[in-house]
Amino acid sequence: MPTAEKAPGALRTIGELAQEIGRPQHILRYWETRFPQLRPLTRAGNRRYYRPDDVALVRRIHHLLTDEGYTIRGVQKLLAEEKASKSAPRSSAEAFRAVRNALVKALEEDGG
Repeated sequence: MPTAEKAPGALRTIGELAQEIGRPQHILRYWETRFPQLRPLTRAGNRRYYRPDDVALVRRIHHLLTDEGYTIRGVQKLLAEEKASKSAPRSSAEAFRAVRNALVKALEEDGG
């Protein structure tokens, strides 16, 4: 029985996502234990619902493992490094420039 295509922002069940990437559901549950970034919503009866960000992360993990040849440990390291680089503090000069540029842009838009 064909299923109706869900909207891009719709929540996906574990079964739908597992079928999409061609992996069994227990693999997705295992990935949840290995990747702290992967946290689907859980409802009554521990039913999992994957948000669009979770779906994108699952697709990326699947791609890195199957197409790029990464190991679980390698993907963990890569994701941790990306998180660290995103949260790295900027120098005070960079932060000052960003604030100044935002203020200049706001003033220009305001006609000042």
